[in-house]
Amino acid sequence: MPQKTAKIGDLLRSGMPKFSFEMFPPRDEQADGVLWRTIRALEGLGADYVSVTYGAGGSTRQKTVETTERINAETTLLTMAHCTAVNHSIAELRNLIGHFANVGVRNILAVRGDPPGDPRADWVQHPEGVLHARELVELIKESGDFSVGVAAFPEGHPRDADWDAGVRFFVEKCRSGADFAITQIFYDVEDYLRLRDAVAASGCDIPIVPGIMPVTNIKQIERFAVLTGMTFPEALAERLRAVEDDRDAIRDIGVEVATDMGSRLLAEGAPGLHFTTLNHSRSTRRVWQNLRP
Repeated sequence: MPQKTAKIGDLLRSGMPKFSFEMFPPRDEQADGVLWRTIRALEGLGADYVSVTYGAGGSTRQKTVETTERINAETTLLTMAHCTAVNHSIAELRNLIGHFANVGVRNILAVRGDPPGDPRADWVQHPEGVLHARELVELIKESGDFSVGVAAFPEGHPRDADWDAGVRFFVEKCRSGADFAITQIFYDVEDYLRLRDAVAASGCDIPIVPGIMPVTNIKQIERFAVLTGMTFPEALAERLRAVEDDRDAIRDIGVEVATDMGSRLLAEGAPGLHFTTLNHSRSTRRVWQNLRP
């Protein structure tokens, strides 16, 4: 198992693919039980690290700190906390970063974040906050010995003027001090390869980890696609709609597609895979076990 002070940026450059899993802070006692069953299952199987998300507009700030602290204190897992700039002053961000340091977290995913309520609304800078993700990266790096990750968008960020501009902005963000990147989930491997190759051609060699989410619910993934601008392949949607009343069949297709994607991504040299679990690990564990050597 990795040491709790290990840096994810270093792990991803080790030459061996790393498998990681994204959680969100539980909203109530029942959700807390679900989360901890998942965490214990992943711990038992030897996950390389887990991340804890940060709600829109900082809505789960305290729960993110508490959940990350508990995972760090009560498990052998390496943890990464998400940190967003939405609705936060620089002073508040410094305080948050200090909280993470105090509970032993040395890996942070820095994302500017979506506007609360409507991810596609205009992004409004806090009057005493930061405007760009690269400023958040710089703030975290100057605050302590952290390994900092950033978000990547294989299909392009919806706010970018065009693809080339998006690549330039991403490279600038990486050069502000980021050690690695994790992509938004996607379903076309070619999109990831296009981004990776464009970034490499720009002279930036940052490890870019593909974000993977096995489909377990059709309406959920279609809603996610609308909110983020992600493309959900029509051929896959048709396969899923054909069995929409059979939850096991949907999960089986989701595992099959995610396994095929993961296998190709690893064969193409991806430094690892980051699974969005939605706090349930059954499908992601199946994919992981299919891909492990």
